[in-house]
Amino acid sequence: MKTDRKCDWLDDPQNIRKVRMIFYMLLALTVLPDFFLHKHTLFYHVEAWPGFYAAGGFLSCAVIIVVSKLLGFLLKRKEDYYD
Repeated sequence: MKTDRKCDWLDDPQNIRKVRMIFYMLLALTVLPDFFLHKHTLFYHVEAWPGFYAAGGFLSCAVIIVVSKLLGFLLKRKEDYYD
């Protein structure tokens, strides 16, 4: 029996690694201008730190994920709960 499986270019682990490296480079390039631009902060001097908003965004997303996992664990019901 002959299987005619079409392989995509993302099926190759080397290509996945290349895409991941490009993604990481793009993330670094979005933070890079922060080191060279002068920022006018409104509230605190901490806002002027390079990558402050990128780190804050990452941490807030991580907190959202952890809280949602905990809520899912706490609110989980048995399969026959409504029976």
